[in-house]
Amino acid sequence: MALTNKDPHNARETARVVYLGFKAVRREARGKPTTAIDREVERIRERAQAREDAKRK
Repeated sequence: MALTNKDPHNARETARVVYLGFKAVRREARGKPTTAIDREVERIRERAQAREDAKRK
């Protein structure tokens, strides 16, 4: 279930993206790379968008 009508993410995906964003900010503050975290967020977004596009067809 999406949080809003225009949001493709469900509550679990939204929570995961928020957590990963927080984790990325902390790693960035320590001078560590966040590439893997960024890729995971993109994968979550792509899966959510693909699922919503499939529902609309």
